[in-house]
Amino acid sequence: MGRPSKSLTQVQAEAVLTAADHARLRIRAYIVVSLLTGARTEEMRALRWHDVDLAGEPHSDPPVPPHVELLRSVRAGGDTKTRTSRRAVELAQRASDALRLLWEARRCGHAQTTGCPCLVFVTRNGTPLGARNVQRDFRKVIDVAGLPGREWTPRELRQSFVSLLSDAKVPMEVIARLVGHRSTTVTETVYRKQLRPVIEGGASVMNRIFPRETEPEA
Repeated sequence: MGRPSKSLTQVQAEAVLTAADHARLRIRAYIVVSLLTGARTEEMRALRWHDVDLAGEPHSDPPVPPHVELLRSVRAGGDTKTRTSRRAVELAQRASDALRLLWEARRCGHAQTTGCPCLVFVTRNGTPLGARNVQRDFRKVIDVAGLPGREWTPRELRQSFVSLLSDAKVPMEVIARLVGHRSTTVTETVYRKQLRPVIEGGASVMNRIFPRETEPEA
């Protein structure tokens, strides 16, 4: 059996984001976007610049926010895991900032543009970023964040995304769409350890309908 999966708490996630702010632009953007969008690591490595929209269309009706389109992966054939996995995800401000810094560095020649210039994440030589490259740089950031890097993998950023949204009481249907699942059943099955174990909402409504009239006797 493989190592049990786990997810970052909000405090740990903030520590990781802070540590990433002081890392190289490539791994900074990789970690921030992964954690704040829930993208799969194989989708991140296949992300192309023309799938990144850092401006959006704020004046359209309805407005289109800054976003990334997750349309491919490094899986055989370049397809995403499922058809439903093809999705456009809004970028949080920190994710948008991290990608903008990486783009500006690439455009100004601070990063190598030969090899695969269309890819967002490449090596110093401009070649596609491999899983080992990501794992090595990721573990360094995790160590700086005060966590044991050897015990964490980039895949757990996606699990942390689900867990943090669940803790924030985001509806299951929304979480399923964000992570590219065809149904909430898939989300609940895959991430059952990351989801809140207690279903809330009904009790607060019933408390309003049937308020406690007197304090119970000791």
